[in-house]
Amino acid sequence: MNETFVCVVGNVATQPVYRDVAAGPSARFRLAVTARYWDREKSAWTDGHTNFFTVWANRQLAVNVAACVEVGQPVVVQGRLKVRTEAREGQQQWASADIDAVAIGHDLARGTALFHRAAKQDTPPAARPEPNWETPPPADPQDGGAAQQRQEPAVVT
Repeated sequence: MNETFVCVVGNVATQPVYRDVAAGPSARFRLAVTARYWDREKSAWTDGHTNFFTVWANRQLAVNVAACVEVGQPVVVQGRLKVRTEAREGQQQWASADIDAVAIGHDLARGTALFHRAAKQDTPPAARPEPNWETPPPADPQDGGAAQQRQEPAVVT
């Protein structure tokens, strides 16, 4: 269990690519994370270096990413960091930083979002009746139960 978990805040840099493969749904997109710092000489915030990550989402998270994540949106991503290096024949060695996402959400510090719970794919949602939350008043032995007769009936939808 020696994995590196990270939480990064950045902007979606590419349109999510969704694939429905044999192992289940998968989606990926690039995330741009730019450091910001206060420049005392300019008395202003200044952008620093930008890191790019490839974010991978699987199963229901992939379906939800494909449905609601778009280029330019600010998101928060939590997941496992995986750094890969590869050398191809005749080319210079390169490195890639990937995040195997566990959770992805819009950054509410920079905007608003409207949440909709995703319906499970396996089973259709079953209709459940609304419970009656009204508590009947205790019966008063002196009025012969008249208090219960005066109680308004509960509305059930």
